[in-house]
Amino acid sequence: MTVLAIRDLTLRIAGRALLDGAGLAVDPGRRVGLVGRNGAGKSTLLRAVSGQIAPDGGEIRLAARARLGHVAQEAPGGPLSLLETVLEADAERAALLAEVERGPQDPARLGEIHERLLAIGADSAPARAATVLAGLGFDAAAQARPVGEFSGGWRMRVALARALFLEPDLLLLDEPTNHLDLEAAMWLEGWLQRFAGAVLLVSHDRFLLDRCVHAIAHLDRGKLTLYSGGFSEFTRVRAERQAQQAAQNERVLAERAHMQAFVDRFRAKASKARQAQSRLKALERLPPVEAVVEDAPTRFAFPEPAALPPPVLSLRRASAGYDGHPVLRGLDLRLDQDDRVALLGANGNGKSTLAKVLAGRLALMAGEQHRAPRLRVGYFAQHQAEELDPGGTPLSHMQAALPKATETQCRAQLARFGLDEDRATTLVSACSGGEKARLLLALCTREAPQLLILDEPTNHLDIDARDALVRALSDYAGAVLLITHDPHLVELVADRLWLVADGTARPFDGDLDEYRALLAERARPAGAAARQDATPTRRDERRDKAEARGALAPLRERLKRVETALAGLGKEAAVIDEALADPRLYARDNPALLARATTRRAAIAREVEALETEWLELQERLEDAA
Repeated sequence: MTVLAIRDLTLRIAGRALLDGAGLAVDPGRRVGLVGRNGAGKSTLLRAVSGQIAPDGGEIRLAARARLGHVAQEAPGGPLSLLETVLEADAERAALLAEVERGPQDPARLGEIHERLLAIGADSAPARAATVLAGLGFDAAAQARPVGEFSGGWRMRVALARALFLEPDLLLLDEPTNHLDLEAAMWLEGWLQRFAGAVLLVSHDRFLLDRCVHAIAHLDRGKLTLYSGGFSEFTRVRAERQAQQAAQNERVLAERAHMQAFVDRFRAKASKARQAQSRLKALERLPPVEAVVEDAPTRFAFPEPAALPPPVLSLRRASAGYDGHPVLRGLDLRLDQDDRVALLGANGNGKSTLAKVLAGRLALMAGEQHRAPRLRVGYFAQHQAEELDPGGTPLSHMQAALPKATETQCRAQLARFGLDEDRATTLVSACSGGEKARLLLALCTREAPQLLILDEPTNHLDIDARDALVRALSDYAGAVLLITHDPHLVELVADRLWLVADGTARPFDGDLDEYRALLAERARPAGAAARQDATPTRRDERRDKAEARGALAPLRERLKRVETALAGLGKEAAVIDEALADPRLYARDNPALLARATTRRAAIAREVEALETEWLELQERLEDAA
């Protein structure tokens, strides 16, 4: 028995068929990831399953008495507290409690009500709701506040909490991590792994799709194809199928060519006419050649920034906040142009505050800030999509941002992020979330910044666009500061991590797996932690290792500075060597210039020798401490 059956489904939007004869079956307890390019129709399919829109053909059938849960598109609001708002999602519980409160009634009916309340776990509902809200980042004080006091992103978390609290037979989730930080996304991952019901999950988060689903449904050109396993297995199997189809096509085409050549050669000869006719019939029986249709790869390209001397930006004993109240204190941080830094920490700890300081959009309350002369910063923040003019186009926005540029130059900058000729003149109100994100990327990089600050850049980008962003960042010659809930993006882009917590930001000496382990340790109840530490010295060992990593941090930092200095000296030496190899230098009859070049070249050799010696010593100290 299936909890959801989709048969021969057709869905059209504005006359365009998004699904055409598509089919899918989801069994009880089965978690299925729904993937496809932006605009393929994934969200439309979820809306049809939830009954918000009617199909144009085919059928969508839910199992009898199956409870459906989905996240409302509109964020909840009003005077009710967060906890009350989540409890209100269980309409049956609310109706039964209201019936009890209305006063005396038939004892038999009252017994039925209490029996049903017991069956649905009404007494434990507040505790379950509080647990879900806590996992999504709301502490006890926040759960008691009216939902209307929270921003749109936080209220969307409440909408997600309502859907999770119901624990339905079929749960529909559309990009559930878009409004979550890494900590809440990790909690959601664990919740989904434990959830007993079926899930249809739209997500572009590879990590979530690899760890939380049993199968992948690929929506492509109106059809749904089901693949067993997570996203990595899906990409492997799909690539193999495409390769097999291409090889089959080559064999069929070669056989066709061979038979056709025989027919063309011997058709007119009486002695070969029967054989030629036989080959013609065999030719007709060959299977048709199916084209291997591959989408054009998405490509992003950042403009090349000018080089700046290190550091491009640094903070020393700095504090920042709002209205005289500091959010972050004691900031001692440095960024060089080749740095790739990801910020860790729960929402509300100050990640966006730090990003605004580094972007130059928030002044320090105390301390020092050094910014390299001519430093340009590109700042991407998801909320900026709300500031776009819905009546404008990507082209008009770029022309306003680059008033001295020609239309051709503006179109070229948009084309770097896949906004081609047609998309460049589409009204922003008609653009998808992914297209708006591309426009924001094009706008924030229009002046070739040396520092790129990306605050949740992958929200609304499909998987191909996320891959394109990773490739573009790999080629980018500037510094990157990344705030994201996507662990895949962090692992591929960042080479350093900063932890924003406890009112400050500091380097985190570890990788993402160690940070996950740290969060899991903090989340474990005290009793469970004691049981886990069966050996009395294990906690001490972990503390000692953490202290040892902290002690090694200055060595690693110095090693990085030495490597940067060596690279700079190597470039300078190459320039001088090229000049010394030029005969024109000796023909100028300028002995002072020649002397300066040779003297500097000798000084560089001495500096390189000293730095290389220091590099070897640092490496040995790090290896001995490992």
